[in-house]
Amino acid sequence: MPRSERSPLLLAGLLAAAGVAHFAAPRSFDATIPPALPGSPRAWTYGSGVAELALAAGVALPRTRKAAALATAAFFVGVFPANVKMALDWRDRPTPLRTAAFGRLPLQVPLVLWARSVARSAEGRS
Repeated sequence: MPRSERSPLLLAGLLAAAGVAHFAAPRSFDATIPPALPGSPRAWTYGSGVAELALAAGVALPRTRKAAALATAAFFVGVFPANVKMALDWRDRPTPLRTAAFGRLPLQVPLVLWARSVARSAEGRS
């Protein structure tokens, strides 16, 4: 299978793994929820887990791939504030953890671009 054909499945796999992680270890995700959001952090954790699982399914299916990949790009932008909160909260953690938390911030850009690329490649197949 050529790399371009694997890309949507790899993105779907990443989303599915992240979605499952929200249910397997919700406490770590609860801590990243900005306090300004209404409702409980656990509701946001589970909601984002469900969203990631739904996006994974949508990206995996060729018929829904374009719309799901565009929604995935928006999702990656939308969760960025939680990643910033985590990095700020982890300022006093040991250096490797602090480095990982801050290091993942710029990784949102390639994730957004990846999702957009999957949407563009789906466009050519419809």
